Amino acid sequence: MKNRFLLFLVILWLAACTSTKPPSNVADACAILDEKSRWEDHVFDAARDWGISPGTILSFIRQESSFRHNAKPRDRNGKLLSSAMGYSQALSGTWDDYRRARGGGKRKNFEDSADFIGWYLNQISKKTGIGKSDTRNLYLAYHEGPGGFTRRTYSGKPWLGEVANRVASQAAIYDGQLRRCEARQMRKLANN
Repeated sequence: MKNRFLLFLVILWLAACTSTKPPSNVADACAILDEKSRWEDHVFDAARDWGISPGTILSFIRQESSFRHNAKPRDRNGKLLSSAMGYSQALSGTWDDYRRARGGGKRKNFEDSADFIGWYLNQISKKTGIGKSDTRNLYLAYHEGPGGFTRRTYSGKPWLGEVANRVASQAAIYDGQLRRCEARQMRKLANN
């Protein structure tokens, strides 16, 4: 009986480890959602609820955490750089605002992180007037905060503009891929 219980715990631990492993092909949104099938509903629910494209949500997660649930920003010596963590790299204070608004959530949970990104980009859009399809400026405001974006704190950080361009480009690629794989899935259903 004791050995069975230990075996059960080991299997449970291994399942937990593999479920949080980043997807193997982060360049293809269809491959990501095929491999991480539970993520698909979360991404599309957040996109629908907040009016943010699914490609934008995925591109933010890719940039912020490389799809790692336990990501934390560190310097070269291993020292933590901020309170950011999880898929979305949400700062503690901003995450607390989200939790109060949405009734809970965990930064290491993909569903909560996808919803957070949609929620926060919606907040940013309301506060700054940035359009929800303007991924580049949404990313600048996500990184700097709405107040920092309004004060143009990003203008002294040329590297951040390059990152924002990359995130916007990746979002457009992901959205195009998602349209193609959705069409492929619809054709499969029609042929069955």
